[in-house]
Amino acid sequence: MDLSAWLMFVAIETALCLTPGPAVLYTFSVGARHGFRTSLSANAGIVTGNSVYFVLSALGLGAIILASHTLFVVIKWAGVIYLTWLGLQLIWGARQQDGQEVATPPLTRVFRGGVLLQLANPKSLVFFTAILPQFIDPAGIIWLQLLILGVTSQVIEALVLGAYGLTADRSATYLRTPKFVRWVDRVSGGLLVVLGAGLATFRRAAN
Repeated sequence: MDLSAWLMFVAIETALCLTPGPAVLYTFSVGARHGFRTSLSANAGIVTGNSVYFVLSALGLGAIILASHTLFVVIKWAGVIYLTWLGLQLIWGARQQDGQEVATPPLTRVFRGGVLLQLANPKSLVFFTAILPQFIDPAGIIWLQLLILGVTSQVIEALVLGAYGLTADRSATYLRTPKFVRWVDRVSGGLLVVLGAGLATFRRAAN
């Protein structure tokens, strides 16, 4: 893998991470409601979920899952259900917050939510199994290239999500009112439900 291939990977990965998706919405919502430090737990959970898919890909299990229609469908629909449930939970929680102070949840719960959120998104599996290998030079050291690309991907993801969490926190510093928090939850929840519906129509390129 030469420098140009790595730079192309960085550009593509950065663009994908910047695009609002479940991970961005979750991190932004946590940052707006509970601050930047709490959003770091969400960030760590999402990166951990990505790491699981990366390891599966490196071991070749990701390709097996993608090749198995049944396994892929199970993962996909688990993701649809989880994203929809998480979105509805945010929307319902916003309705319950009228006149109430928003309590900060345990960091372990926020972290666990990030892990489950990312594992419930089979598009991450598709990325690590189908897209990442395209930047591997067969003539080079495969495991080293996989490690470099995997670490690069995780660092970019963490930095982008960190920026979203910090932006949400700084914005909420001036707008952290019950009305603003409810608005963030309703919008984030609604978009997660929409993303869940979109995931239901997601198909593998091989289909």
